[in-house]
Amino acid sequence: MIEEGSKRGKAMVEKRQLFMEMRAQNFDVIRLSTYRTACKLRFVQKRCNLHLVDVWNMIEAFRDSGLNTLDHNAEINVSRLETILSSIYYQLNKRLPTTHQINVEQSIGLLLNFMVATYDSEGHGKLTVFSMKSMLATMCGGKIVDKLRYIFSQISDSNGVMAFAKFDQFLREVLKLPTAVFEGPSFGYTEHSVRTCFPQQKILLNTFLDILMADPPPQCLVWLPLMHRLANVENVFHPVECSYCRSESMMGFRYRCQQCHGYQLCQSCFWRGHANGPHSNQHQMKEHSSWKSPAKKLSHAISKSLGCVPIGEPPHPMFPEQSEKPQDTMAHTVQQKPVANNMNNTMLMSSGAPTPTKSVLESPSRLDEEHRLIARYAARLAAEAGNSTVSSSTVSSSTQCPPTDLSFNFDANKQQRQLIAELENKNRSLREILQEIQRLRLEHEQASQPTPEKAQQNPTLLAELRLLRHRKDELERRMSALQESRRELMVQLEGLMRLLKDEEQKQAAQTGGSPHSSPSHGAGCSMPMPIRSTSAGSTPTHTPQDCLAGVGGDVLEAFAHGVPRNLRNDLLVAADSITNTMSSLVKELHSVDDAAEEEDNNMRNGGLRDRAEAE
Repeated sequence: MIEEGSKRGKAMVEKRQLFMEMRAQNFDVIRLSTYRTACKLRFVQKRCNLHLVDVWNMIEAFRDSGLNTLDHNAEINVSRLETILSSIYYQLNKRLPTTHQINVEQSIGLLLNFMVATYDSEGHGKLTVFSMKSMLATMCGGKIVDKLRYIFSQISDSNGVMAFAKFDQFLREVLKLPTAVFEGPSFGYTEHSVRTCFPQQKILLNTFLDILMADPPPQCLVWLPLMHRLANVENVFHPVECSYCRSESMMGFRYRCQQCHGYQLCQSCFWRGHANGPHSNQHQMKEHSSWKSPAKKLSHAISKSLGCVPIGEPPHPMFPEQSEKPQDTMAHTVQQKPVANNMNNTMLMSSGAPTPTKSVLESPSRLDEEHRLIARYAARLAAEAGNSTVSSSTVSSSTQCPPTDLSFNFDANKQQRQLIAELENKNRSLREILQEIQRLRLEHEQASQPTPEKAQQNPTLLAELRLLRHRKDELERRMSALQESRRELMVQLEGLMRLLKDEEQKQAAQTGGSPHSSPSHGAGCSMPMPIRSTSAGSTPTHTPQDCLAGVGGDVLEAFAHGVPRNLRNDLLVAADSITNTMSSLVKELHSVDDAAEEEDNNMRNGGLRDRAEAE
């Protein structure tokens, strides 16, 4: 009796220990219930070392413990639950290096008491199998898509269709977790939770994943994906200053206001509702989980425009819509991961599955279209080289497996067209800036008309003048950034010219009948990454010719001589248009500055005359 009482007292102390440590973290100062719930559950996950156990290792532990043969409503006592948790943590320590071993006994005690407090509040000393599986599969480590796949395998029937009664049971069990950390009023179970998640009648695996991984997810489970995002951004560093606490760096999430220019908050200030200056908590904020420098943003945009970065990636891979057995063994944990190929072909290769699957980004119709384009371009090259006949076998072989040089030529032509499109977009952006400057100039001229009513409103005019100058400074900075981008595009143009020159030498060698060695290029070769220029100032005072400083001789030769090249006329038109637009922009900026100074002098002289008349 004395020994049993001491164990019970120790259990009570360990139960209180976890909640006392969580309360010491002061999570209740977070004003948003979603972030508050996610932070509390993330703390429990890390304190119990569950974040070190992958979901597939958890599934294997369920199989080793014989839980896959039990009914979901079967009950297990606390002593067997402790045995299962012991096997999970001891297997974890075997996988970890000796320098990162965990305290197994402490982890077992904390997790056991948390589970008993969550799922056995009445003190029966028993938990259902489904309660234990739902809790451990939700709170362990791993990807959210793998967790949801395992959960769907537990709540679906033999035809691969979700059973609403089982999903309702899952919601009852998983929503006990927010209640355990005192967030039940915000994320407690209700009878309408199932229909708010799935208004459809038939739910398959991909539909289940689409809804639960959507942005935003169902309201009752909105804390689940946020808890995974918290785990991913804990060590993310943002080298920017918080606009409230003035911290020179941020860790975790970063929040940017969509109304206040340049206003950013760290996650601590945003979670606590801090605001200063013109910013208000009612403004819309955008959450950032990573930091990209301006140069990286430009290179990513160029790579995206050239087709090197896939656009519109799905939130999860598409799985076959067929019935799957419950994933209670490691035999069902083999994943099909995408393997990147060259820029023309992207396939999903199976990593151990019996049959490979095609990528969701590359449909058969799109691959056939690319093959036809390659065959057509090969025929055109053969015609230009003087080959009047092209055998059908050559075209057929190029359709099925294009040679390396043809793929390279296709890539070079595609890069040239994409570069021209980039230059045209920059030109349109410059025209928009010029139109904005013209509009501001007209407003400034209308505001500077000397009327008796406006003479009595000098403070208002001064405020408008300051706003115009501030706007002009912003336009100057934007033009400087565009000037820098233009220089980087010209550096890329140098690389394209070099490729064109090598291609012409190769064609000349084939026509002359004397083969020469030419630089070999693989099918996956891409344009050189742009280098960020540090010479651009805040005010663009250099001429367009200065922007070509540092650019290779091929680009200067192309723009200085009239030697015909492929697509050179289009490039010349685009480059000259940008040069003329930049020159006009500089003149307009100087005219706006002169008009502002003249208005300031007129207002100052008008004030002196009014004072003299008053005296």
